[in-house]
Amino acid sequence: MVKRYKTIFQYAEVEHVIDKSRFIGYAKPVETEDEAVAFVEEIKSIHKNATHNVPAFIVGKKSEIQRYSDDGEPAGTAGVPILDMLKKEGITNIAIVVTRYFGGIKLGTGGLVRAYTGTAKLVLNEAKVIEKALYDLIKIRIDYSMLGKVQNKILNDGYSIKDTIFDDAVNMYIYSPVDQSEQVMKNIKNITNAKAEISIQDTLYLDELDGGIIKER
Repeated sequence: MVKRYKTIFQYAEVEHVIDKSRFIGYAKPVETEDEAVAFVEEIKSIHKNATHNVPAFIVGKKSEIQRYSDDGEPAGTAGVPILDMLKKEGITNIAIVVTRYFGGIKLGTGGLVRAYTGTAKLVLNEAKVIEKALYDLIKIRIDYSMLGKVQNKILNDGYSIKDTIFDDAVNMYIYSPVDQSEQVMKNIKNITNAKAEISIQDTLYLDELDGGIIKER
């Protein structure tokens, strides 16, 4: 299983004008090719009268599915450079559409490439490039007397506590990157003299920005 990959956090759109042509960029995180295609068709239906609706998308944790179209622009000047930019950045599970309303001034081959990739980069900035990282959700059940010691250890080591539930004992739920879980559980066993009950409850992808968890999906 892929331990981490880059994608975008949220839907976004931007608009700007280049030599009187209006460019509108759209980006959306997607999980499947069908979802990407549906998004492209949605944007096309919104802008039926646009001169061009240029799509590019990459789907799959290993970027298995890659599609684009120049949608009537000269070959290699629109969809191709957007797709190439996404590949260079290593971003997947993303669909982008750049809509153009022609303003009467031809941009030339180089101008078109710059306009489409520039719009795609602007919308990427709005959508926020993040990393999806594989985490284990670990449950730690301990006696109340151990709470401070265990909590301090977890936080000092830089791990995130998802929840703490109190009943006749303390039930802490923490997130650990999958390749660190074994060491985490070993550390907790050591500081509790093996009196903690520890188990992995789930394995899931979480969103990271600047090295920190920002949202559970």
